[in-house]
Amino acid sequence: EVQLVESGGGLVRSGESLRLSCTPSGGTLSGYAIAWLRQAPGKEREEVSCISSVDNTYYADSVKGRFTISRDTAKDTVYLQLNNLKPDDTAVYYCAYPLGPCGYATEYNYWGQGTQVTVSS
Repeated sequence: EVQLVESGGGLVRSGESLRLSCTPSGGTLSGYAIAWLRQAPGKEREEVSCISSVDNTYYADSVKGRFTISRDTAKDTVYLQLNNLKPDDTAVYYCAYPLGPCGYATEYNYWGQGTQVTVSS
């Protein structure tokens, strides 16, 4: 059974950086689009970034210019570099396979457990 595993979250101060990793268990990321989503208490789920099967990238306006998504094919890992973090970025971050084009998907498969990102002011 395919499962995605997120890691790299933590507690940082405003303006600091983190790098999140998404790796597969029982499957592969190669050749597939992968999305990073976040869910904060009381807020709607948001797709913050996505990398397509041909490595085109998508970013939500809220993170554009601060977050960078990338893929390491040799390690079968997708990364999300989070720079200049803000308290509003506090959320659980998940990676998943989008069931639609990057930025337009409404359903996702094989969510992981998520990794908590907490940004203090």
